[in-house]
Amino acid sequence: MVSVGKGAIVATGNTSALRGKAGFSGFAPTKAAQRILAEAMARDLGPQGVHVAYLVIDAVIDLEWTRKRWPERPDDFFIKPSAIANEIWHVVHQERSAWSFNVELRPFGENW
Repeated sequence: MVSVGKGAIVATGNTSALRGKAGFSGFAPTKAAQRILAEAMARDLGPQGVHVAYLVIDAVIDLEWTRKRWPERPDDFFIKPSAIANEIWHVVHQERSAWSFNVELRPFGENW
């Protein structure tokens, strides 16, 4: 990507990348480290034409096993995989004059 002066790297994580919560002390630092690594990459690779972004997925992804775990939840509790993919496509195809780094996705029904 650097040799051709264009490309994109998108890392995905979750809310633990931004804040720690009780019961997640072994997990949150790993997601925070992932985000910081992506930020360092963005600062290094961005000037070379490679767009690096970090997507925080603050949601339960709509999958068969998540639907079974939360059967009482309404549809707007879940985030659709296609919606995640659409946002990643959008970020990857942003105009160079307005690259995003930190993008947060959450469903309509999320209480944040």
